[in-house]
Amino acid sequence: MTKLTDTQTLILTRASARPGNLALPLPDGLHGAAAKMAIGRMVKLGLIKEVEANTRRGEPLWRETGDGHGTTLIATEAGLAAIGIDPVVVKTMAGLRDAKPEAIAAAQRPGTKRAQLIAMLQAKDGATIAEIAEATGWQAHSIRGAISGSLKKKLGLTVTSEKLAERGRVYRLAGHFDATIS
Repeated sequence: MTKLTDTQTLILTRASARPGNLALPLPDGLHGAAAKMAIGRMVKLGLIKEVEANTRRGEPLWRETGDGHGTTLIATEAGLAAIGIDPVVVKTMAGLRDAKPEAIAAAQRPGTKRAQLIAMLQAKDGATIAEIAEATGWQAHSIRGAISGSLKKKLGLTVTSEKLAERGRVYRLAGHFDATIS
């Protein structure tokens, strides 16, 4: 594991709280050659990557490409994992560049019950309300509310369920497991 500098940690921490894990704007005082060196090193280590900027959404530009387009910087899964963001949550959040900033930040906090809920729903076997209640200490109505409100409405995740004879109703995050559900 790479030991991060204070600057690298600050850039990644700020990126983890922004929509789409945007690494820009950089911290105050980091510009010019120092910024180029810091970002170059982080790109080389795989902590951040350059992607095409969506200027319609107002994403900040790192550099212009000369063809009327530009690039921006985003934290990678490896970069977020380096600052302690749960890799399971990182994978879930990877496609949410359009989500609300507060929803992304809340879902990425490691060790929270929401992160635990997401991890349980991503498991191949999914999870029942009773299993989630035992793991989180939540009541059944709170779990159903978190699934429909927090995961489905706020984060835009697709949660599926199916009734199994041996376990009862099992919930899963669509596209995050090996079994096929109809």
